[in-house]
Amino acid sequence: MDTIEAILMGLLQGLTEYLPVSSSGHLTIAAALLGVNGEENLTFTIAVHVATVLSTLVILWKEIAWLLQGLFRWDGKLNAEQRYVLAILVSMIPVGIVGVFFKDYVKEIFGAGLFIVGCCLLVTAALLIFSYYARPRQKKEVSLKDAFIIGLAQAVAVLPGISRSGSTIATGLLLGNKKEKLAQFSFLMVIPPILGEALLDVVKAMKGGAEAVTTGIGTVPLIAGFLAAFISGCLACKWMIGIVRKGKLIYFGIYCAIVGALLIIFS
Repeated sequence: MDTIEAILMGLLQGLTEYLPVSSSGHLTIAAALLGVNGEENLTFTIAVHVATVLSTLVILWKEIAWLLQGLFRWDGKLNAEQRYVLAILVSMIPVGIVGVFFKDYVKEIFGAGLFIVGCCLLVTAALLIFSYYARPRQKKEVSLKDAFIIGLAQAVAVLPGISRSGSTIATGLLLGNKKEKLAQFSFLMVIPPILGEALLDVVKAMKGGAEAVTTGIGTVPLIAGFLAAFISGCLACKWMIGIVRKGKLIYFGIYCAIVGALLIIFS
């Protein structure tokens, strides 16, 4: 992987991690078009994952500071910050189970070919479009039950083409959660799974030896890919929060439907 390819893959990772179009699906498409695959190099994979987490921390630093300030304060009952953190922890349960025990099996069963990506993009499109037209009763906050269901949607997103942000936000909207707060919750809840995925990659790299970690990429392309993922992640995260507030997810649903159909036709 050269520097230009690393920048392109980094930009794609940062943008599609937050936009509801599936980062894994688009990285598969990019791999087919460019003849490269960032996932084959664990160092690059870890770097862009960490970059996207850092972009979330930068954009949502006020919300994170609010959570930390109230997390260790005890007033005799759970405060708003502690309930919020508890909801995030509950949302992590499904993806934690799938990520640790079943992710490799899912890849073996479904694969990551363009046809599978196309089918999954159609599922993402259906979720986004349906959530746009659904009008459930609005709730004041994300309940623990809703957090678990949203976590189930995130767990399904291990399939290439199922958008992590799209599935969690659309599910939250269908459950009646307010769109003003949902993007923020969706992005905060993915921080631990992304870091966990990076940790699993580190463990995999250690088992595979130094060659598994470093083959195919130099220092300059690695840094370039990291910066590209970080900058594009910041832009996409901030942009996506505004999109959700305005209720414009249907356009991404149409995009996913078109790309998914084209992949199915031409794969």
